This record gives sequence, structure tokens and C-alpha cells, in this order.
Amino acid sequence: MIRREDIRELAQFESKQGCALSFYFQPQTPQNKSHREEAILAKDLVQNALREAGKDGKHRCARADLDRIIQVAEALQNDHSHAKAVFASSEQGFWREFDLPPLLSGSSLALNRRFHLRPLARVLSNLSHACVALVDRQLARFFELSSDEIEERKDIKDNLPRRRSDGFAGYDAGHIERHVEHEAMHHFKNVAERLKALYDIGTCENFIIGCRDETWPEIEPHLHPYVREHLVGRFAADTATATLEEVRDRASEVFTDHRNTYREAAIREAIGEARRDGRGAVGLRHVLNSLEMGEVQTLLLGDKFQAPGSECTNCGHLDFHPGPNCAICDHPTSELSDISDALVGKAVRNRIGIIYVEQDPEFEKVGHIAALLRFRADQNTNLKQAGD
Repeated sequence: MIRREDIRELAQFESKQGCALSFYFQPQTPQNKSHREEAILAKDLVQNALREAGKDGKHRCARADLDRIIQVAEALQNDHSHAKAVFASSEQGFWREFDLPPLLSGSSLALNRRFHLRPLARVLSNLSHACVALVDRQLARFFELSSDEIEERKDIKDNLPRRRSDGFAGYDAGHIERHVEHEAMHHFKNVAERLKALYDIGTCENFIIGCRDETWPEIEPHLHPYVREHLVGRFAADTATATLEEVRDRASEVFTDHRNTYREAAIREAIGEARRDGRGAVGLRHVLNSLEMGEVQTLLLGDKFQAPGSECTNCGHLDFHPGPNCAICDHPTSELSDISDALVGKAVRNRIGIIYVEQDPEFEKVGHIAALLRFRADQNTNLKQAGD
């Protein structure tokens, strides 16, 4: 499966000769039991590109990659649980092949200066990546959830002392009980330190906790503020008996609910903040300006958004008015039939979050594009004073 780090690498890539090839394959329900329609469709896309390459000399550099993608198409299996993406440029020895969740709008093939990343906006917005911890008073099991896949990692086990006798006047019972509580607290602290360490090394950006309801009040106080801030949610589970499939299903359900809630809140916040002249921007012109100023924290992109534009070949400035020269540095620009591809690439390169929005009437009214901002440069006190 593709990771955010992979998408970031793709966004950094550039071919001056226009030889960055992007191939997306979305499986469809087969018409018959032979399941050959998918491979035929993929081969047709490549054959059309090969014909275009023969007409246009600048595309000849991609012929070897196109031939290789035909081999990929030949090998496509009847797996309707995954889509396929290939990014290639033989002139720079670049080839990346990924299985994707079957969320693409369709199969496509593109050849340009940069890789075609717009189809990944939906995938990126729906990636489920989290560390899952199942915790009780003696055992902690750790998992890594990535989309619909889950792997179990190393556990933590702390055996609590066994109670043997109450002793004289129950003294031993009270002593052992206090000792048990102390050991349980020490165990929860170990778990909390492990989660914090996973966050510190960049392994986990999101966390999900599974435990019995009565155990959660004992766990929560020990969690580091960073972990609490990135806690997606929790679910009830028996740490010792939960199967891998049960953990995956429950954690995926928690993550999906969190993502949907977060998306709805982000849409309302971006629109509301823009109307209040606050930390929100709506419409292509305002979003582009905020990107230029480095204000954007999260880009919200609608499934129906499409607009022409231009990108400077020197400084990367994006403009919604296509023109031969950059308004910033006066270097030549590259005309874009759809600026959304460049928007996604710029967001990924600058580690800006992306939320893909589908079928939201309020969002459609503001032009299918918006942004949540870290700050507003025009409301900076120092800048205001300088302009007075």
C-alpha cells in the first residue's frame, strides 16, 4: 500500500522533458467469468499513449515505460479489492508501483513534467494509518493499522503478584492489594512511554486504544499530551482474546467515524472562518493566495473541482490566469488544463493536509475548494504596522 512518504517522493519528482508517466488502474465489476476486460482496458490506454508518443517526439522518452506498463496490464489479476498505480520515468531510472484502495474514479494514463497526483487526493484523504494498543492491567498488545491491513508488533507483559493469604488481621491482604495497584500503574506508565516513543520517532501520527471500559480511567491519566492530542478514539476489547481480524475491524470503524467527523467539522470551520475574515479561505483565488503566503494548514478539495491555470517553470508559482510569463519572476510558465494536479503536488511537498470532499452542497457553493489556515498574514500586527 502507498504511504504518505511515497506520495511526498512522487510530488518532489520533475521531468524537464515531460517524461513523468502516471498510470492508474481502477478494477471494475467483470462482464463475464474470463475477467479479461480489465487487462484489455489497461492495454488500450497504453496503446493510445504509444500512438501519441510516435506523433510527438518529446514523448518518445516514455516508450520503454509504456512497453513495461503493458506487461503490468498483462499480469493484472482478478483482485477487485485493490487498484493499481505506476509512476515511471526511465530517463531518470524511476519506477514505483503501488496497490491502492479501490477508490479511483477510473483508469487513466498521463504523461507530463510532474506525476499526475490528483487521483491520489481521495486516497490520501482516506488513508487509515494508526497505532492500535490493546491494554489491560498486565498485557499490552500493539498493532499497526494501514488502510485495510493490520500487523501485530511486540507486546508488553507485566505479571501482577498473586495474592496468597490475608495474614494477621488482613494486613497482608491490604499490603498485596497496594502492591498490585502499584504494579498495574507501573505497567500503564510503560505502555504510555511506548506510545510516546512511537510518536517521537515518527512511526505513529494517530493512536487508537482498545480496553475494557473500566480500565480506561486507569490508562488515560498516564498518556502523554502528544498522544492524547492524536488519539483518534477507543473501543471496548478483551486484550488477551481479541483476534487480529477483530482488532482490524473495530479500529477501522473507529478511524472511519473519526475521519468523517473531522471532515465535516473542517468544511464548516473553513467556510465559517472565511465568512468572518478569519483563518479560512474559500474559492481558488483566495486559496492560491494563501498557499503563496504559506498560510495553509489543510487544503479541502472537492471531487468536482476543475479549473485551468499555469505553473512557473522556475519558482513554481501557481496562477489561475494562464499566461506566458510568471507574475512573480517573469520566467516562462507551463499552461495547466487542470490546476488541481499542481495544487495536490504543492500541498504534499509542503506537508499540508488534504481533505477530499464529496457531495457537499455547502462546499459546492464556495467553488469546490477551500483551506484552513495556520494564520492570516494580513492580520499580523507587525505587517499592519509596517503598512501604516
